[in-house]
Amino acid sequence: MNIIENRLITNELTLKRYRRFKRNKLAVFSSWMVMLLIFFSFTAEFWANSKPHIMKYQGEIYVPLFKDYHPTVFGREDIYVMDYRSLEFKEGDWAMWPLVQWDPFESNTAVETYPAPPTKHNLMGTDDRGRDVLTRLLYGLRYSFIFALGAWLSAYIIGIVIGSLTGFYGGKVDLLGMRTVEIVQTMPTTLILITIISIFTPNLLVLVLFLALFDWTKMALYMRAQFLQLRKREYVEAAKALGSSDNRVIFKHILPNAITPVVTFSPFDIAANISVLSFLDYLGLGLRAPTPSWGELLQQAQKYFTTAEWLVWYPSAALIITLTLLINIGLAVRDAFDAKSAVG
Repeated sequence: MNIIENRLITNELTLKRYRRFKRNKLAVFSSWMVMLLIFFSFTAEFWANSKPHIMKYQGEIYVPLFKDYHPTVFGREDIYVMDYRSLEFKEGDWAMWPLVQWDPFESNTAVETYPAPPTKHNLMGTDDRGRDVLTRLLYGLRYSFIFALGAWLSAYIIGIVIGSLTGFYGGKVDLLGMRTVEIVQTMPTTLILITIISIFTPNLLVLVLFLALFDWTKMALYMRAQFLQLRKREYVEAAKALGSSDNRVIFKHILPNAITPVVTFSPFDIAANISVLSFLDYLGLGLRAPTPSWGELLQQAQKYFTTAEWLVWYPSAALIITLTLLINIGLAVRDAFDAKSAVG
């Protein structure tokens, strides 16, 4: 294993940091769990869907998961969207169904009242519209990760660019950049969000851009501090003396050595972004219905707190577990990058 690590990671300092991180067994476990959660959420159609993956019906092979078939293909003239559960499979016919046979927008019409408690058909019960809670948690996780990663990447790109330029050039560039940071930090974010939601249709892209426009300032301040510290180092002065352009000095010599805040803060900010989306959805300012959302389920939990406790425990547990895993990773990454840590 050490030979593989040495071949894949050629930088000695990076290898030491990786080994420090790997010594934290809880963080390694959390990393694997987060990767599994991302895998299951982005392949949710394979695990929770109302369509068979593949089936044989009346001698023909169909793949409903990948191709939409009109109901007339199966002799149904009375409906517009095919209900595969209504098919009568005879001898020689078969179907391969997903583990959970519900899509996130489908109501269980066999249940008399909503929300319905957990049963063998709905393992985590249904919400107030009869939709399967487990399915909506799984699909909602996808939207949470897309939002969290998109907002994190967008905000960090803006913050790194502005922080790098202000720290490297100083003077008027630094003055203008820092005044911009102060203005953004003093803006009433919630009031602006409500105004934007009232003007534009809130969708994933709008929410990502909104958060990025107000969340880049922290990274800009840290990157500015890193560049102010590193721009006078000997290797930077030597690169300038050899005629290197500003872009080469910034991206090749300073930025790789200033990346510590980017790496150490990332897990915490991704976790915070997941919380932000859940909070916005809980307030009704997030994703539009009927988009699967953890915050929407928590909003329902408040309404049915005494009669539908499964709407409280399952979404809350999903949110707590996900945030805990990301925080464990963040703590281990921070310790791995700590210069005071023991040499790995």
